[in-house]
Amino acid sequence: MAITTTWSVGNMTHKDSDGGVFLVNWSLISNDGTYTAHAGGKLDCTADPSASDYIAYADLTEADVLGWVYSSLIEQKEDESYETAAEAKARMEAKLTAKVQDQIDRASANSSGVPW
Repeated sequence: MAITTTWSVGNMTHKDSDGGVFLVNWSLISNDGTYTAHAGGKLDCTADPSASDYIAYADLTEADVLGWVYSSLIEQKEDESYETAAEAKARMEAKLTAKVQDQIDRASANSSGVPW
């Protein structure tokens, strides 16, 4: 069975006065129907209502917020460059998919029962 990954935003905390988001709770789940691996975290944000790319809470989409999450996961590479947000997203998905695949491999290498 294919392993699927699902990104989601579970909650956001924002200021009532200007709609600026300052905390995002996110999760990533990889699942093959039997085995599941989960990652997640909190993203601290600094809202600047005067910024040209500012989006108030009421106007945000999950895709907007997940873009922030992917960007927050960016790591420095060995050659001192940095990965893109898309590369960070793919790295996290690959990591969790590998965990699920490891569970599948371990389960298929073992049997249970009695010998009589």
